[in-house]
This record gives sequence, structure tokens and C-alpha cells, in this order.
Amino acid sequence: MRALGGLLLAAGSLGAQAQATLPSAASVAPAAVVAPVEAPRPAAAAAPAEVPATGAWALVRTLRLPNPGAASLDRRGGLYVADADNNIRQFGPEGLPLNTYAPAQPGHVGQLEAFNLTNTLVFYDDRQQLVLLDRFLAPLSELRLADYLDGTVRVATLAPDNQIWLLDESTLTLREFDPGTLRLVQNTPLDLLIGRTRPDFRFIRQYQNNTYLVDKTTGVYVFDNLGNYKKKLPLPGLNMVGFRGDELYYLDGSQVRFFHLYNLTSRAVALPTAADAGALRQVLVGEQYAYLFTAQGVAVYRLP
Repeated sequence: MRALGGLLLAAGSLGAQAQATLPSAASVAPAAVVAPVEAPRPAAAAAPAEVPATGAWALVRTLRLPNPGAASLDRRGGLYVADADNNIRQFGPEGLPLNTYAPAQPGHVGQLEAFNLTNTLVFYDDRQQLVLLDRFLAPLSELRLADYLDGTVRVATLAPDNQIWLLDESTLTLREFDPGTLRLVQNTPLDLLIGRTRPDFRFIRQYQNNTYLVDKTTGVYVFDNLGNYKKKLPLPGLNMVGFRGDELYYLDGSQVRFFHLYNLTSRAVALPTAADAGALRQVLVGEQYAYLFTAQGVAVYRLP
């Protein structure tokens, strides 16, 4: 088995993904205090649509991909999706198929990170394994986490400096792993931050020198790039978040909420009228296209 170290290439900041709720501009709360938020609320598409009204989302195509799983966008807008068989499918920004990675052994894709362009990180949560793919989805290396950790990893992501951030669920510790030296370099215990709540960690991303850890129970914990706790965004009910420019976004019923990371303002963008909000599982928003995920597949829309 080959280690990830030495094969990781220089990477940029991390990419996109999302799902449900919003804080007011002043409601960024310390870990033990949850500021009031709106209650969380929970689309399908068809073949190329009619000419849209000015300013409307324009349906480009629908990808027939039953029960899509983890997904990610790379820096150029390429779409990566785990299918029902946990193969990794790569599409161009407009939804045209490019490449497919089929693993040698079965496993469930818990998280997918493709923003680095030259590397795509696949985390198999059931067999506790990380696999690194190149930009054509050819395997580069793999790492068995059980060889280096005693606990169980719930979520994992690749940072711009090629370090790997992990949430050790057994000890409730945020860990930074160096694949070059094959050792842990940062450890941040979370028990004091969490208090008496029962966390349900679903997602982790590093973006613009901060690490965002999504707890479906209470919200989004924010750490700096050394693992130091900064604040918590009171956004309960989310499975994942995405990032675009200086904003964090997530699905909120029939709209996508954008929360500015620095001035703490928010805005809402309505989904297309054809989208069934109750059927939506997640949404990804790139610079030119948006992707709506349902049990039937992925609808690709051109943004106005």
C-alpha cells in the first residue's frame, strides 16, 4: 500500500457543496451558546428546457444518476459525484461525462474533495481509507487510517497545504495528519466545545485558511488553519455546506442561502420553479452552473 505523502501536488483552497438554515448577521455564537436561528426546512428536472426568462436559471440537462452520493466541484467548475455503486463520476461544468473511477474493492464514499484540481481525495468511511486520484481519476495512492489512528474517523478533507484534516469520532478530536511524514501534527479536543450535546458530525472543509466542521445537531464549528477554535455558526440541521467567493452557502427549502464569511450578511436566491424543494438532497453552486441533486439524478442549470 502506498502512502499519500510525496504524491500530493500543490493545491488551492477548497471547493463547494451544501444543504438547510441561516443565522442573522449578529448571531455568530461561542461554542457553548447557540444563537437563535430560523427553523431548518428541508428537485428534479428534465431534458433541455425552453428559453428561460431574463435572470432565471436555465436548465441545461439532467444527468440520469440514481441515488447520487457525495459530490464536489473543482476549481474550474468540474463536477465529481459518487454514484449508487460508489464509483466516482467526473463531468465537465455543463454536465458532459468525462471519466469514471471504479475502486478495486467495494466501499462507501463518505466524502469527496476535488477542489485542488490536480488531486481528488476520496474518503471511504466504512473501510476507513483515503484514496488520492489524479485529475483524470487515475489512482495515485491510498492510506489505511487504522495504521495510524486508534479511533474511528467520521469525516476527512484535503487542505490547500496538502495536509489532511480528520474528525476522530472516538475521542471527539479534530486532527491534522501529514501524509508526507505519516504522523499527526495537530490535535484539537472538542469535548469542552461540545459540552453536553450529542454531536452528529457530517462534513468538513478547509476554505480560506479556516476549517469548517458541520455538526447537524448544533451548527458549524470554525477553526483556523492551525486547528484553533474561532467561533460557531448556529446553523443546525445541515448535512454539508458549500463555498463560493467569500460566502458560505446551503440549501434552505426552495432557496439557496448565502452567508458572507466576513461581514456576516446573508442573502437568498430562489431555486427554479420547476425544482421540487421536497425532493432535493443537496445543491452545488459554481461560477456559471448550479447542480440540484435528487434521488433520480442531477439537474444542471446555467446561472443568470
